[in-house]
Amino acid sequence: MDDNNDTPISEDDWGAAIAEQEKAEANAAANLPPVATAAVFKEFSGKGTQTETHNDIDFILDIPVQLTVELGRTKIAIKNLLQLAQGSVVELDGLAGEPMDVLVNGCLIAQGEVVVVNDKFGIRLTDIITPAERIRKLNR
Repeated sequence: MDDNNDTPISEDDWGAAIAEQEKAEANAAANLPPVATAAVFKEFSGKGTQTETHNDIDFILDIPVQLTVELGRTKIAIKNLLQLAQGSVVELDGLAGEPMDVLVNGCLIAQGEVVVVNDKFGIRLTDIITPAERIRKLNR
């Protein structure tokens, strides 16, 4: 049995391994570089074809992502941060009426405006970043 995966090893496998070891030792004794042997791969026998898995994205549709709507940002010194209390106002870099950024896992994908539906906040998407723009931003 093979220690790594508990599959039986045939005599042919052992013979090939011993012959390869002897060849490597003979080359090392003669100060020759080791001889590379070609790897033999078995043909993949999966149920589906490559085109089926390429076009079928159903297997990733349930993966959760973090969607964030960003109202604005600011930098603040620690001494000012420690002075914040209930009722304090923090000035953000975003302007009133300006579209908010919609990020997925930290990557900008859209912009939108705040809406209120049934006493809950939401965002109406007004501009969606094209795939070409997303790729261009990734390359920066």
